[in-house]
Amino acid sequence: MDDRTREYLRGRFGDYYRDTSLSPPPGANEREWGHIPWTPGSGTTMVRHQSLLDLGNLEAFFRETAPRHAYFSAARYDDPGASTMGSKGWRRADLVFDLDADHLPSIDPESATYAEMLAACKDALERLLTFLEDDFGFEDLQIVFSGGRGYHVHVRDEAVLELDSEARREIVDYIRAIDLDVDGLIRTEQERGTTKRVLRTEGGWGRRVHEALLEYADDLRGMDEDAALDRLQELDGIGEGRAKTILGAFHRNPDAVREGNLEAGGPGVRRLVSALCARVTAERTAPVDEPVTTDTHRLIRVPGTLHGGSGLEVCRIPRADLDAFDPLVDAVPDRFTDRTIEITSPEPTTVELNGEAVMVEPGTNTVPECVGVFLMARGDASKAPER
Repeated sequence: MDDRTREYLRGRFGDYYRDTSLSPPPGANEREWGHIPWTPGSGTTMVRHQSLLDLGNLEAFFRETAPRHAYFSAARYDDPGASTMGSKGWRRADLVFDLDADHLPSIDPESATYAEMLAACKDALERLLTFLEDDFGFEDLQIVFSGGRGYHVHVRDEAVLELDSEARREIVDYIRAIDLDVDGLIRTEQERGTTKRVLRTEGGWGRRVHEALLEYADDLRGMDEDAALDRLQELDGIGEGRAKTILGAFHRNPDAVREGNLEAGGPGVRRLVSALCARVTAERTAPVDEPVTTDTHRLIRVPGTLHGGSGLEVCRIPRADLDAFDPLVDAVPDRFTDRTIEITSPEPTTVELNGEAVMVEPGTNTVPECVGVFLMARGDASKAPER
């Protein structure tokens, strides 16, 4: 980034902070604060090991410093400004989840558009929230658009704040279905002296597999017999004989499927459930970034600040507003929407921001400022000289 571009962005970030009121997190004075300034050169310098006392008035600090990136710690400490982690005196930490489009198996960062990456990440966020709210019953959640290519979720329920890294890893493993105990999804029941195996349909992964089983059975019942048998035999361990037994059981006893009874249909149904379990865990996991969640000292972006790699706002999102939230519109700072600027771009590109698709050609372009800031912050354009 050249000096003209860097100084322009630093100045406009400062203008943003002069017109913005930041809301600090709970226990702000117990957290470590850090930021990355607009330093020259290709490298970045992290300024950290600062307490709120070191920063002084938070809003004045941001107005005067206008950092490129700003962070606070998930952890709370006795002495957050101490210069080493060991001397800070760890007390407890939020349980933080990070979803980034770069980690989504369905996304190729080299070919996907920014809008496609954000849409896929929001889908993953919805799956994550289902785990956190339904499976774990967490209630004190804060959802944040990172300003970049993903989302953060801060869990602040008292029950999780003192969990160590290993306990947090177990939560991640459950959400990502790592080493999932498939046998544990099935319970045994006694009925008239007979033992039967039944899916745990009341919640968790058992419920998800049961939902997939119900859908699969409905699909089979809607096919002609040959097509249904062919589909069943696509699964490992299910030959023609077992396929006929399963299909017959699905037609004769649909109540058994609804109850999760794995005896109806014989061993073939249990093989079917194992195959569906593999499919469900591949499709319904939330690919959270494990190191972020397990790191009890992690620094995370400050909501309300600007992301120095996009110029977009790090936005808190009320749970009720999540469905309607569009980061390409709602995270665009109003400060950058009321004028145009000139930028120089080395490559042609299209930017979708603030409800508009803007074509940028090689050379000098006049674009809405939010588009110019976005491209300059990403390193894809530079500020054109003033005429």
